[in-house]
Amino acid sequence: MSACPRGSCGGEIDEDGFCDTCGLEATSSRTSVGAPSSRTSAPSSRTGTWSWTSPTSVSWSTPSSPGSRPSRRSTRVSSQNLLGRGVVEVPAVPRRDPREAVLKDPQVPESKRFCSACTAKVGRGHDGKPGRVEGFCPRCGHRFSFTPKLVPGEMVHDQYEVAGCLAHGGLGWIYLAVDHKVADRWVVLKGLLDTGDADAMAAAVAEKRFLAQMEHPSVVRIYNFVEHRDTGYIVMEYVGGTSLKDMIKARREQEDPAACLPLTQAIAYGLEILPALGYLHGNGLVYCDFKPDNAIQVEDQLKLIDLGAVRHADDQHSAIYGTTGYQAPEVGKELPSPLSDIYTVGRSLAVMTFPFDFHTAYRTSLPTPDEVPLLAEHESFYRLLLRATNRDPVLRFSSAEEMREQLEGVFREVAAAQDGQPRPGASTEFTPERRTFGVRGTPTGEEVAAALPVPRVDLADPGAAVLAGLAETDAAALARDLAGSQVRSIEIQLRLARAQIELRQFAEARATLNKAKVGPGDWRAEWHRGLAALAEGRPHQARQAFESVFDLVPGEPAVKLAIAACAELGGDLAEADRYHRTVWRTDRAFISAAFGLARSLLGRDGRAEAVDVLESVPETSSHYLAAQLAAIQSRTGIGRAAGLSEEDLVTAGDRLARLELDEARRAHAARDLLESALDWVRGGPDGSSRKVLGCRLEEDELRRGLEKWYLRLARQAGTRREKISLVDHANRVRPRTWF
Repeated sequence: MSACPRGSCGGEIDEDGFCDTCGLEATSSRTSVGAPSSRTSAPSSRTGTWSWTSPTSVSWSTPSSPGSRPSRRSTRVSSQNLLGRGVVEVPAVPRRDPREAVLKDPQVPESKRFCSACTAKVGRGHDGKPGRVEGFCPRCGHRFSFTPKLVPGEMVHDQYEVAGCLAHGGLGWIYLAVDHKVADRWVVLKGLLDTGDADAMAAAVAEKRFLAQMEHPSVVRIYNFVEHRDTGYIVMEYVGGTSLKDMIKARREQEDPAACLPLTQAIAYGLEILPALGYLHGNGLVYCDFKPDNAIQVEDQLKLIDLGAVRHADDQHSAIYGTTGYQAPEVGKELPSPLSDIYTVGRSLAVMTFPFDFHTAYRTSLPTPDEVPLLAEHESFYRLLLRATNRDPVLRFSSAEEMREQLEGVFREVAAAQDGQPRPGASTEFTPERRTFGVRGTPTGEEVAAALPVPRVDLADPGAAVLAGLAETDAAALARDLAGSQVRSIEIQLRLARAQIELRQFAEARATLNKAKVGPGDWRAEWHRGLAALAEGRPHQARQAFESVFDLVPGEPAVKLAIAACAELGGDLAEADRYHRTVWRTDRAFISAAFGLARSLLGRDGRAEAVDVLESVPETSSHYLAAQLAAIQSRTGIGRAAGLSEEDLVTAGDRLARLELDEARRAHAARDLLESALDWVRGGPDGSSRKVLGCRLEEDELRRGLEKWYLRLARQAGTRREKISLVDHANRVRPRTWF
């Protein structure tokens, strides 16, 4: 055994290639053979209790040759519009000559030789002698063979000329071949590792039967199934590129033994895999064995390969294949399902993004944010992983599409956090903000509850048509109509609860929500409980409800906006800052988040950053002028001793002069700014020749300027008393003169 390459670990690498102390996988300079992991075949509870282990399946990682059929994208090198989805740049993987992938001396390492029937180690050497590559298991007597059955130049089915071995996997050797009957294209022949293994043969036959008709751009094509010298071979599309597992291994060899893929890159891969799995699920199939080994990037495209474990969702008889550390814990007791596939995607995202012992210590769990800084930094990603890998299948994402939608939101949030550039995206779950809150200061809980987004109406709900036909806008009339509706549905109950919240009928709203029969994973009733608690002035209780929603839809900015508002109303400015910042950094459509972040910063001595946030509100927003005026006030609303500078005053004056304001708002803003300037001049030893709104920073000029703006305000006064008060202010501020 060799020493673990991870510095301070002190452990040793066992025969399976994993450290006996930290549990992490050792790096290797070989790319033709995958790192060891247990691939298990476990039946459902209806088919028995046996299982077996054999070497993991491995992808081949080279591109096509000049002699192969040219790709339509053979000249493209940018991944901006495909894998990166226009959000980030994912490095393209170039095509190379596939002949470079052929193994010169194809062998199965002794550490990866296992009996396919009882999982015992076989073919191991002892006393300095090498192990057998063919023989019988000493434990159960089952025959094993680890030798390639095809040689270069051999013709299979009078059509496929073998070029050599590419790799070996759980169901056998993988060969590169040329299809002489179809334009001499490169193909892959996947044979059986052990010709005596009936389960492996059955899986190969099943692979052809299920998938020959499947066509998806991210799923490898199955062309044919042939027999040659009493052995079956699957003929499939050649995918020339690099597997995600090999990408991780390369980074660890070149950079750091604990390196993983960049988070945005790994998420981009997940966003490509989920639609492919969803396609299989829509055709009644379950993939069963997704892991980084089984996805290959070539140029700017990702392909799902190794379809040997795919089965019908209702298949109660075929062997079940999966890989230790990735396979869902219920598999073996229950049939694999789309929900168990979702589990494998969650586990794969974790393995791709941070190092942890996913084989033993965290075989069915995840490290905490205290253990993994990446998870502490990206809370939404952590919550997404927790839901995808929940031990209870019912509490996972209900479909690959639902997980993709939430992963898309997390993707945009993570990308924005890394470079500070907004990545807005439309939500399929929430409406936009109903109105902006907190523009004129800290809002009340009732104002927040009335402004936050609400869940979009489920058009499949029986009450959707009723809601669409309602003309009432008055909350009381709406509540009466909904309470008397003959249609009883979740959507009607949710809308009724919202009307009751608007009427401050909080007990009635909670009773209505308790009657709403929502299933596991349906967060809509809990969202409305949060709204009710907010409107009732109980931000701590509201936050508990919104946190529960966050667990279920971690990619939604609306949820973080609600939590930020609860934190601010509860007096936790640090938490308010964190969540408001996340929302505003990701999507500038949430104007409430800008004002909330600015308030949090001002409450924590972050004046300069608060000004920057307010000034970043886009001109297209209806609250642009309010934000600019708030920025001016934030910049100058302190004294000289607190840090107000001459530059602050001059800059504020320039910005105010450029704003297109009505006369009333301009007069109020100018009066406030000149008051601050006058206080600043009084607080220092000298004035300045620089000007603010046309007045030099010296006392007499500022007094004259203030007199002018007070008189303008007096002309706009709505009452005689207000007008007299403003004239008196003008008289008091006027500089003294001698006659």
